[in-house]
Amino acid sequence: NSGAVCLLRPLLLDVVPGVRQTAALALGRLADYDVDLADAVVKAGILPQLICLLPEENRYYKKTAAFVLRAIAKHSPQLAQAVVHCGALEALVICLEDFDPGVKEGASWAFGYIARHNPELSQAVVDAGAVPLLVLCIQEPEIALKRIAASTLSDISKHSPELAQTVVDAGAIAHLAQMILNPDAKLKRQVLSALSQIAKHSVDLAELVVEAEIFPVVLTCLKDSDEYVKKNGATLIREIAKHTPELSQLIVNSGGVAAVIDCIGSSRGTVRLPGIMTLGYVAAHSENLSMAVIVSKGIPSLCACLIEEHEDHIKAAAAWALGQIGRHTAEHARHVAVANVLPTLLNIYVDTLSSEDLKAKASIFKALKSILQKCTHLPALEPLLHEAPPNIMKHIIGQFSKVLPHDSKARRLFVTTGGLKKVQEIKAEPGSLLQEYINTINNCYPEEIVR
Repeated sequence: NSGAVCLLRPLLLDVVPGVRQTAALALGRLADYDVDLADAVVKAGILPQLICLLPEENRYYKKTAAFVLRAIAKHSPQLAQAVVHCGALEALVICLEDFDPGVKEGASWAFGYIARHNPELSQAVVDAGAVPLLVLCIQEPEIALKRIAASTLSDISKHSPELAQTVVDAGAIAHLAQMILNPDAKLKRQVLSALSQIAKHSVDLAELVVEAEIFPVVLTCLKDSDEYVKKNGATLIREIAKHTPELSQLIVNSGGVAAVIDCIGSSRGTVRLPGIMTLGYVAAHSENLSMAVIVSKGIPSLCACLIEEHEDHIKAAAAWALGQIGRHTAEHARHVAVANVLPTLLNIYVDTLSSEDLKAKASIFKALKSILQKCTHLPALEPLLHEAPPNIMKHIIGQFSKVLPHDSKARRLFVTTGGLKKVQEIKAEPGSLLQEYINTINNCYPEEIVR
């Protein structure tokens, strides 16, 4: 408000290097503060001035100039575009080629803040020739430089298969894969994130990541003391598992499912989420893979998530995963049912608190429905008769109408436990599917028992 930005601008051209550097630092700190101040720095026409002398300046000025560019670019795509528009990318590439690791680090950071916003800005970073230099940066000995270069490669890769392919073509995967066992937790976070962002786009990219022999090494990350390393490790496994049965089978063969289940058991909150999703993706592919999740004791872990977690989206993910396990055959559904999952799912569905998140409610309904449509284990279904709302009751009654005509022992039990009595109390629309199911059940018994 006092006009400091305009006063600082001429100091960027001062004859004393220390003055130029300190003026740039002041502008960077102002721009870093909030979007309006960053906008004011851009509108004052400072960027061209900041960049024009950059190649000739000393390393301290280069670091500070990169900080200013990053401070402006971080706030919005529009401000990042303004940084690109004034020719900053070319200047930053020169900084990436600098001998000083601090200058390279500053430039990498600025590229990351530009690339993270959208595919167009990320493409501009690629077109400037930054990717091969960033891959060289992850091979440097300085840990801080490795971290920020890996983070920037992650930000470039996340937008599209084409951008991820550019990172792959520069030879990034092999170097990233070697750093999975690095003792530095912050570096591991960024490395796992970058590999996840590459693997998520397509089967081919996921296979390239797998071919870098990340299994079983990556499973050690699921036991890491750092929560983000655990989460990013599970995310990488999830992004590979989702593509094909073959990739999921590879994860199973390397002991990945058991490791993910242990990770879910030892974590809480959002750290569990990628692991939960991994189990769902593996189970969704085939009956055998679903059985692998069952044998590894995945169902009790997922059921624990339903009970212990408070956030609707985590409960919904656990419900979805259980639905993927139980939807294949009656045998799969029975494993889910005997673990007492159905009453838990039903309670969450009926619970009015859960109804705030309609998407979560829909996921839980879908999971219940897919398990119920395969479940022929009547002892697990019967308690639900007394609590289920009409839209779920229909599926439960449907299963009874399939099993009872062929099972005399189940028919007897159905009378003695009060199930048949409950069916008589249900009000169904004449001619509806539910009424048909009820008629089928009633036809299994003599008329006087029904009465």
